[in-house]
Amino acid sequence: MYCNVYVKYFCACILVLLYSPVIRSQNQPKVLGESDFLTAVRQYHPVAKQGGLLMDAARANLMSARGAFDPSFMHETNEKTFDAKNYFNYVRSELVLPTWFGIEGYAGFESNGGQFINTELTTGRSSYAGVSIPLLKDLFLDSRRATLNQSKLFVRQSQAEQRMLVNDLLRDASFSYWNWVRDYQVVRVIEDVLKVNQQRYELIKISYEQGDRAPVDTTEALAQLQSFQQLRAEALLKYQKSSLELSNFLWLPDDQPAYLVDQVMPDTTQFLLSFNADNIPPLTEWVNTRLSTHPKLEQIEWKLASLNVERRLKFQSLLPKADFKYQFLQRGYEPWKGIGFNFFENNFKYGLSLAMPIPNRKGWGDYRSAKIKIRSTQLEQDFTRLNIENKIKYHYTEVQNLREQVEIFERAYRNYMLLLEAEKLRFSLGETTLFLLNTRENKALETLQKLLELRAKAFQSVVSLNWAAGQLR
Repeated sequence: MYCNVYVKYFCACILVLLYSPVIRSQNQPKVLGESDFLTAVRQYHPVAKQGGLLMDAARANLMSARGAFDPSFMHETNEKTFDAKNYFNYVRSELVLPTWFGIEGYAGFESNGGQFINTELTTGRSSYAGVSIPLLKDLFLDSRRATLNQSKLFVRQSQAEQRMLVNDLLRDASFSYWNWVRDYQVVRVIEDVLKVNQQRYELIKISYEQGDRAPVDTTEALAQLQSFQQLRAEALLKYQKSSLELSNFLWLPDDQPAYLVDQVMPDTTQFLLSFNADNIPPLTEWVNTRLSTHPKLEQIEWKLASLNVERRLKFQSLLPKADFKYQFLQRGYEPWKGIGFNFFENNFKYGLSLAMPIPNRKGWGDYRSAKIKIRSTQLEQDFTRLNIENKIKYHYTEVQNLREQVEIFERAYRNYMLLLEAEKLRFSLGETTLFLLNTRENKALETLQKLLELRAKAFQSVVSLNWAAGQLR
């Protein structure tokens, strides 16, 4: 309990620090890491809260099912007086105690009188205690016990469904976060390149004015500068879009949306490091171990268990309904007096009923329908397991493939940077043209942008792998 309160307080502090209007007027940057972001999503996103409501609804349904075993009390009074004659006066109170085994115990008090009382009733005060026992149908399972069992299973099924909602939510949120990190880093890279080209253009312009450069060099430098200005505008627009998409997952504790402000920046520490997939467990562990805990498969398992309860209940409809009822009777309001082993000697009442439809087509139809539902769900389970297993294999392969691509582009980018630095040195010595320098620079930037794109996809592929295995929680 205290841990949960601490987490909520921690998340609230993060959101208040990052998104409150006070911060809008400050210039101090705030770093939003992936862990803090996902923690806030788990706590305050409407979809995550809807998952909690699923559990609340399941628990409410369970409470309602348990109510079928609550003791019930009944009291009734009937009296008729006409033409100064007391026809009858009936007073009866009864307490019924249901049990888990289908047996019902009950006890009551009666007070009967009048000139025209039913001759089957006992005049005056009397009391009784008795039981009702199903002998065939409803002996091992009845609708009350079946409903309670299914309500318990529905709670477990709702837990699995809640995990599925959170699993999908965190996948979408993580994708948006890494897109935001990528676009932020692209903007920073282009802004750095833009500053370098602005300085280069100014220097070349001065050299032209001093007669050291041809006019075409200023045009070449200006065209390159304008090209990067255009790239910066596109990158800023894309970064703004990813920021708004990320804001879809940010909510305040009072169910109000939170919006990213300019002072909030992503944590790029992990993003800029070389992508490492060595710590990812082998594929056999994903398929053999983690697949068994997938919430979708667990949900189907609990659904199958609930359908088996329904099948057992439908089987009861194939049995004859045989009920035995017994009451021990006693004068006065003390039914416990005189109870011994003389149940069938004096002061008793019993009944035995037997009923069965012939040929009981409804019972057989309901039972076969329950078995068909189970078979259909088993087929769904097999298909779902295969589908999830293939998704795990695909995303596992994707992680390994993207790691190789990242490594290739990291080496390519280092090589292009070496060529660019060499071209800069040659340009400063007057041994090459500005066109070749710009070409090297464009190629290096293009490779870096591709590298950033691949890194984002690589981190997203790890998220997809955990999502396919149902491990995002």
